[in-house]
Amino acid sequence: MPRYEWQKSSYSSEGANCVNVAAAPDGTLRIRESDDPDVLLSLAPGQLRALLTAVKADRLSDLPRP
Repeated sequence: MPRYEWQKSSYSSEGANCVNVAAAPDGTLRIRESDDPDVLLSLAPGQLRALLTAVKADRLSDLPRP
């Protein structure tokens, strides 16, 4: 598994339940939750933008399903 330079969300506290993001060499982004760091979500930058927009608007049900 590649080694990523993880960044913690500025909204995360020093405890558990932190969201981390890292850039992958192929231009995609990796997201993980600190309580389960082996599970990674891989997103293109536009997909992350859509996810964050939906979360902020409380409209996750509007996102396309895989």
